[in-house]
Amino acid sequence: MTDSVIQQAGHSISLPIGLQVQAPHPSASSVIKRMIDIVGAIVGLLLLALMFIPIAVVIKLDSPGPIFFRQERFGLRGKTFTLLKFRSMVQNADQLKALVQNEAKGLIFKNEQDPRITRVGQFLRKTSLDEFPQFWNVLMGDMSLVGTRPPTRDEVSRYADRHWLRLNVKPGLTGEWQVSGRSAIKDFEQIVELDLRYQQRWHPLYDLQLIFQTIAVILNRSGAY
Repeated sequence: MTDSVIQQAGHSISLPIGLQVQAPHPSASSVIKRMIDIVGAIVGLLLLALMFIPIAVVIKLDSPGPIFFRQERFGLRGKTFTLLKFRSMVQNADQLKALVQNEAKGLIFKNEQDPRITRVGQFLRKTSLDEFPQFWNVLMGDMSLVGTRPPTRDEVSRYADRHWLRLNVKPGLTGEWQVSGRSAIKDFEQIVELDLRYQQRWHPLYDLQLIFQTIAVILNRSGAY
């Protein structure tokens, strides 16, 4: 299949023609979904403001490096943006990645005992506090509260055509994957199926259902690693 090349942020990416001619998912233009995102992002950022100083202090005391982790990610229809998280790994984590065994199958990277994760980072991930800065990404419109997890450039460089269908919606803080097993699901193709199932089931009320299910998962300490 012939690809269409789009220039974004000084880089070129190839999107399948099939995705180019397909209309974006209805959720991408839903006013109700956007309103839910804005309200949720404001609430999340207010909570972040209350927690920021103690989290920032323990991150700096635990290991050298910045407070925030910034990384290029791919969003709706391949649009790139800078994702924000609290740093949960050592400063040179990317350089050490090749030394860590990948326990996942396919185009994602997971290791339950990843030695690059700091002590504070383990707590932040278990409680999902490391994700809170992404409420800024939601407020800016690059992400939604509910969607698919935004992939990295390394991931999308190996995408098959069907994998791009994941990005027919805005990436989200949570989604089908997070409430269906989260880090216990280590097969990328299974994650793709969950993302596509979300697109089939989507409705503003379904977003609210997944948000409440996510809160229950976090309170139950079924966090990520």
